[in-house]
Amino acid sequence: MNLHFMRGVSHVLIASVLSVSVWMPGAQAAMIGSDQIIASQASQHDRDRFRALLDRADVRAALQARGVDADAAKARVDALTDEEVASVAGQIDSLPAGGDILGTLVFVFLVLLVTDILGFTKVFPFTKPMKR
Repeated sequence: MNLHFMRGVSHVLIASVLSVSVWMPGAQAAMIGSDQIIASQASQHDRDRFRALLDRADVRAALQARGVDADAAKARVDALTDEEVASVAGQIDSLPAGGDILGTLVFVFLVLLVTDILGFTKVFPFTKPMKR
């Protein structure tokens, strides 16, 4: 083949390889500690608790009565950060056990949380309203 043609092809190949290496950063590897895995599993457990709570018929009916879609609330729970999930779970766990007051407090908290997430109120500083 023509030597001039081969040089042109080699220059194009060199330029393309260099451009790909500039745009694609190198991989970063690090050890994952046990505390990170435990925190991730705890966060997933709390999310599952919230999903189970939103699956209850009485909670769904209460949300529906107030015009809040339970599936949208579930999607928003999935969008919460791990710190927000831990904060909400800590608040629910710290509520006193027993009687109707617990159910009422959880219900009021969930309604305020969902309305805060949907952007109707701004009660909790750890929530971010959904984009409409």
